[in-house]
Amino acid sequence: MAKGPRNLKVRKGSVLTEIKNTSVIDFTDISDEEMNKMIDGTLTDFDEGDLVDGTVVKIEHDEVLVDIGFKSEGVIPVRELSIRKDADPSEIVSLGDKIEALVLQKEDKDGRLILSKKRAEYERAWISVEEKFKAGETVTGEVIEVVKGGLILDIGLRGFLPASLVDLRRVKDLDAYLGTEIEARVIEMDRNRNNVVLSRRVLLEEGRKNERAEILSKLVKGMRLKGTVSSIVDFGAFVDLGGIDGLVHISELSWNHVNHPSEVVKVGDEVEVEVLDVDLQRERISLGLKQTTEDPWLKLIESYPVGTIVDGKVTKVVPFGAFVELGNNVEGLVHISEMAAKHIDTPAQVVKVGQDVKVKVMDINPDRRRISLSMKAAAHDLGFEVEVDETIQAPEPRQPKKKAAAPKAEKPATEEAAE
Repeated sequence: MAKGPRNLKVRKGSVLTEIKNTSVIDFTDISDEEMNKMIDGTLTDFDEGDLVDGTVVKIEHDEVLVDIGFKSEGVIPVRELSIRKDADPSEIVSLGDKIEALVLQKEDKDGRLILSKKRAEYERAWISVEEKFKAGETVTGEVIEVVKGGLILDIGLRGFLPASLVDLRRVKDLDAYLGTEIEARVIEMDRNRNNVVLSRRVLLEEGRKNERAEILSKLVKGMRLKGTVSSIVDFGAFVDLGGIDGLVHISELSWNHVNHPSEVVKVGDEVEVEVLDVDLQRERISLGLKQTTEDPWLKLIESYPVGTIVDGKVTKVVPFGAFVELGNNVEGLVHISEMAAKHIDTPAQVVKVGQDVKVKVMDINPDRRRISLSMKAAAHDLGFEVEVDETIQAPEPRQPKKKAAAPKAEKPATEEAAE
């Protein structure tokens, strides 16, 4: 069988010359210039600013060498490896890794090809983040830095999350978020300034709104729920029901009179409340605290049935009678006509504030929460007469102030002359 030609060595004078397989390439006919062109044809063609693919061939403490098929290996300085500051090259890449890089300089002052992995990733990430920004989608990234005024997230590029947009309420310790994964929405992008602003708060607000809608749809008047007092205001207390706040008006805090809500509850108290009303349109919930306790008026009816004679203390004297406390902050009214058997001009002729008196329960109105009492009836049943001090005169009723007469208009000078 015939064999193909082989490379043979022959002596030309005193020099051995290697004869190549002429069926492949006859190198004797190729000039140095043509040879360089052939070599250059096998190299990757690119310009500064292009993205190129390569393989990590060496890792140093301050740089990484990458083979991109060029006549020399590309160099990625450590500052161009990652958006993270003080990154360790060995933690970013490994030998043999296939990576994409951006050409910064085809040849620096030392003749080296300078590449950037960070900027290549930035270009890809910007396009991806911009698409999510336009679509209103969320991004997720690790908190890699705490800076003045907020957090820096790694979302393929450096995203800034202002402190005021980290949570629903202002966060005091931002360091607690370092190293955590955060989902946020892009609210601003500026390519010229390389600025990307994020917001986690907007997602939390949307979540809370959905929670509110779900909770509101399940609330029914009369339902009892447990919650936490979240804030106190002059007109009542707000209770967190787990995603939505309801208001307990000051009048619904206690069966007794309350001067300020802080007399009954404080922020952080765990309480049970009753749903009094739900306004779906305005997303408002009216709650009651006193409704979860026994109504003292119902007990009052049992303790002081109509016709009972009890001891009381005068708490207030008014022109039409006197208010008498029966105990447990329950007051009833003794009308002026029920104070004594004889006519009196003023309640002051019979009682004064702080005086102990005997009264008879004449009527109880649970709906209006009113008790009608009588000193006259109690005295009659017990066989004594209520004393009246006639030396005390009723105050004279206030006279309405007379309106000042309008000043007379001056007559014209011609009229005075005519007179």
